[in-house]
Amino acid sequence: MNQALKKILIKSKKQAFSEIIGNNTSKQKGEGYDFCELKEYEYGEDVKNIDWVISAKMQKPYVKVFHSQKEQNIKIVNLLGGSIFFGSKRFKQDIICELSSAIAFISTKQGDPFASYIANESLQLCTKKSKRVFNVNFMSEQLYNYNVIGKSINYPHITKELFKAINHKSIIFLIGDFFDIESLDLKLLATKHEVIALVIRDKFEEEPLELGNVNFNDPSSNINYEGLLNKSTINEYIKKVQSNDKKLFKHFQDCSIRFTKVYTHEEPIKKLIGLLR
Repeated sequence: MNQALKKILIKSKKQAFSEIIGNNTSKQKGEGYDFCELKEYEYGEDVKNIDWVISAKMQKPYVKVFHSQKEQNIKIVNLLGGSIFFGSKRFKQDIICELSSAIAFISTKQGDPFASYIANESLQLCTKKSKRVFNVNFMSEQLYNYNVIGKSINYPHITKELFKAINHKSIIFLIGDFFDIESLDLKLLATKHEVIALVIRDKFEEEPLELGNVNFNDPSSNINYEGLLNKSTINEYIKKVQSNDKKLFKHFQDCSIRFTKVYTHEEPIKKLIGLLR
């Protein structure tokens, strides 16, 4: 295994297992492990839940009420288009790998099964539903070594395939840079599942410097661009990025999707845990 990948896995595992974010328990009352409250016994309730010590002290029967423990189905969807092959501090692809690893480690820590996907022009299953740490390592290796050059994101196809592939109610993490989101529509997916979005960006992408004459290669299309990166072109570009993000964040809000933006110079797992708390 690549040494850089080993460092990512060690770091994400350490932070996922040391940070306290709480278990995913339902608020539905029933039999389980988490004690909720004591209340007076009502006719028809299970006598096995009577607290005889408290009942003797209070001179009337009291029963213990519990929160039922429910397994959460975690789905990690990695949007691996060519545009993530970029980063002035760290590559966006490395950040996605670290976040996915952390989510998977958190799932295994809490006893929840996770499955992972790689999404661009198509939707590919990366790891099947599992609670094993081995699957976390396997997923991370696939993401870290995945060749994103020449890949673009087909949002309509991905969302349609996710809706068909995920039958049981799940928590879906969408991780990508979310550029060119004109065709993005998560309404149907968010109605069926809880969707959480992690937007991965580099500061240079949003606020580029004046570099004069430049020669760029678009990693999504492999098309070469030559031009002048001056104040005028930068301002026009920034307006397009701001317009994209305004539509994106409004769409997330309209669909009740929790989201955060993670830059390549930031600590990604801290941003993730801040969102989940």
